[in-house]
Amino acid sequence: MADDREQQWWFNHKTGEVEEGRQSLGSDRDGPYASREEAARAPEIARERARRWAEEEAEGR
Repeated sequence: MADDREQQWWFNHKTGEVEEGRQSLGSDRDGPYASREEAARAPEIARERARRWAEEEAEGR
């Protein structure tokens, strides 16, 4: 996890907005991410991870 002095970005999946720092409830956000751009891709990143996990599970890993 990033040092407290470093900026962290979060994606609020309830509002669909990127947040600078912890602004909303933990259950409503994903992160932290190192950049605003990465946080904006949070839904895409989650889909990619879920797809990989499903493939690994299907392969019996």
